[in-house]
Amino acid sequence: MAVSSAVYTESKRAASDIEAGFPFSAVVGQERLQLGLILCAVHPGIGGVLVRGEKGTAKSTVVRALAQLLPPVVDESGARPARLVELPVGATEDRVVGSLDLERVLRDGEQAFKPGLLAAAHHGVLYVDEVNLLHDHLVDVLLDAAAMGRVHIERDGVSHSHPARFVLVGTMNPEEGELRPQLLDRFGLTVDVVASRDVDTRMAVVRRRLDYEADPAGFAADYAPADREVAERILTARDRLPAIALDNVELRRIAALCATFDVDGMRADLVVARTATAHAAWRGGDAVTEADVRIAAELALPHRRRRDPFDEPGISEEQLDDAMAKAAEEAARAGDDLGKGEAASQDAEPQDLDPDDDPDGGVEDPNSPLSEADSAQGANTGPDANADPARPAPDGAQQDSLDASQDGMLPDGSDDALPDGPLDDPTGRDADATESNRKPNGGKASAREGRSATPAGSIAKPPRWEVPGVGEGAPGRRSRARTRQGRVVRATPETGTGLHLLGTIFAAAPHQRARGRISGPIEFAPGDLRGAYREGREGNLVVFVVDASGSMASRDRLAAVTGAVVALLRDAYQRRDKVAVITVRGADAELVLPPTSSVDIAVRRLADMRTGGKTPLAQGLLKAREVIHREHVRDPHRRPMLVMLTDGRATGGPTPVPRARTAARLLANESVTAMVIDCERGMIRLGLARDLARDLRAGYLQLSELTGDSVAGAVRATRAA
Repeated sequence: MAVSSAVYTESKRAASDIEAGFPFSAVVGQERLQLGLILCAVHPGIGGVLVRGEKGTAKSTVVRALAQLLPPVVDESGARPARLVELPVGATEDRVVGSLDLERVLRDGEQAFKPGLLAAAHHGVLYVDEVNLLHDHLVDVLLDAAAMGRVHIERDGVSHSHPARFVLVGTMNPEEGELRPQLLDRFGLTVDVVASRDVDTRMAVVRRRLDYEADPAGFAADYAPADREVAERILTARDRLPAIALDNVELRRIAALCATFDVDGMRADLVVARTATAHAAWRGGDAVTEADVRIAAELALPHRRRRDPFDEPGISEEQLDDAMAKAAEEAARAGDDLGKGEAASQDAEPQDLDPDDDPDGGVEDPNSPLSEADSAQGANTGPDANADPARPAPDGAQQDSLDASQDGMLPDGSDDALPDGPLDDPTGRDADATESNRKPNGGKASAREGRSATPAGSIAKPPRWEVPGVGEGAPGRRSRARTRQGRVVRATPETGTGLHLLGTIFAAAPHQRARGRISGPIEFAPGDLRGAYREGREGNLVVFVVDASGSMASRDRLAAVTGAVVALLRDAYQRRDKVAVITVRGADAELVLPPTSSVDIAVRRLADMRTGGKTPLAQGLLKAREVIHREHVRDPHRRPMLVMLTDGRATGGPTPVPRARTAARLLANESVTAMVIDCERGMIRLGLARDLARDLRAGYLQLSELTGDSVAGAVRATRAA
């Protein structure tokens, strides 16, 4: 329903009496983020915006300010401001989508549905801060609702559906962990935000914030005209949206662009088309132009090129220029084909022309190619017509490759000090592969092949093992755990995970005669209520202890160990674990990566890891114990695992081998699940890593045997022992 400016003004005046939020137009230096939010407000079918960036970059401020600009909701009770609904990280599925109203069921005996947060966000903004920490299942529910505009509930005997059209906005700090690529693809647009390094911009940000804190109402009033103008433009763009023409020339450009970047599926093509149409409506045009397509590609494609957790997100300016050039050739071909078709039609039926028609062709064909003048209309790309949005950060594939030279290594088994040097690039990107990835489909290999190169020494199948027992940790995909989602195992007196209908009936059945029931419905009492005990999977804390001493520093062994660690880190990413990395070399052990959910940071730290020197294994085990204890205080429900890659040759200090075995027994007495990967090679083997595994009561396997089946078998053998 169209909303007049007068209704908008009255509604916003009522909202301003409650709270004066920071104005949307007063935000400095975030034009690209503002544009992405506006386009989703114009066309909610785009699917929402994922805002990635470091802390303190006004992500939440801009999102909350957007809600003040949305058109008011007009219903049977009149006009009300659009709501901003915030979804907490700890929300349950019942709270999000709604559930059976148990109170009315037990009190009145009628089936009633209690709406959730998605219903409250209808025609408003649904804001999920730290969306990367939200359970994957809930993220799927949100994205489904955002894409379809409706919520369908089929659970607990309830079949219900209601509209839920909202602007979905998720914010995240990549350092705290990434979303899975499948979920990244479900977000329509993504914007990377960083704090400006320009002194004048930083001064303006601080000055405006201080002015707002000194007088919120007065500050908001100063920017009210600018906010009102943006809000009216959003209304106008929504009205214009159905009339925007997307001809076959621009549609072919979009398809060619997505094909060039080798994105999966067809969702990217649809999102780029919708975004380009919304941008054309926002700038006041009548048809989509090449400039609209470019802006849409900058917002909709960078996050869709990331298939591996170790791939850097983003599209460089050079890559986009090359892709647009190739897409322009396809668009020109479509224009030529269209022109030939029109000419053939005119030659075939010249007698059908009405002599009273306009000699220049009358009404313009909405599918005809746009003129250069029309294409020039795409210059306005943000809330401010003169704003020039910042381009996305360059693709990480353009970084210089690491020098993997290991010349001058001492023979295997030597513990003498070696020259410090970084490990081989753990992602397996050599200089040639990096150069070929500078452009889409560069070189002989496709973009996908360039990003998924297998590192030397990597394992073909990631290992799979789990912590014994049933935990209650953060949702993940590794070990068994009691969760709010998952399969129902049995009934329980606790009702926090949903109603167990059969359990409730069975609990009430023995008391029916005592309650005076002869016939009719079952008589329930509050004590009969039973919840569903659910089991799912949790993520664990995986602490890697990597032997980086001189005895491990030969080229082939480093390549094998590095490849194994990268494969294990990728597995940890897929199973939603936290990871920590400890290196053992020289005189002590070093925590090169504190516990984090961002495994791509772990790989970067691994690339910078130094090698050579003695082997203080005892210090490495004690450092792992310290990390596990400290993390237990912060997150007591996340259960730990220890993965140690070493040849077991402890050196340095008095009695190094007995000290290492004593430290191992200390961890074993604390029931830490562990795995020792023996990296010893050569004709003569001392078997020290096997002894260490025995003291740890850990699974054991040799590096050459590192496959999923062997790991699982080792864990089963450990449990049996």
